[in-house]
Amino acid sequence: MKGLRDSLVKRPRSQAKLDQDLSIYIFSTSAAMLGVCLTAIGLLQISHRIKLVSTLGDDLLAIDSIIFLLACVLAYFGLRTRSTRQTLKERLESIADVCFLLGLCAMAAACLLITYEFV
Repeated sequence: MKGLRDSLVKRPRSQAKLDQDLSIYIFSTSAAMLGVCLTAIGLLQISHRIKLVSTLGDDLLAIDSIIFLLACVLAYFGLRTRSTRQTLKERLESIADVCFLLGLCAMAAACLLITYEFV
């Protein structure tokens, strides 16, 4: 009975496992956000050709897609780095995290620009 109770109790995960999970989340989400940026740029280009207007929103989304690509690549290298080089791995993960947050802020700014330019 004691063995069953011990197996049902959640044990805290190691910090290395949590860091790896964070890198996986940053990697997959930044790749998805890169796709969102590229789709939005394509849609804006279509609307620009129809209305013959130009906005800063698509330029900001292009920069944003590069930021998300950088976060994705850094998270990938953080996942692929061997555990013996822990400081490099931690540095890659923290830079990927900062890039991801910067990309989210840039995307919010692009959304504001796009919304208020079309009104």
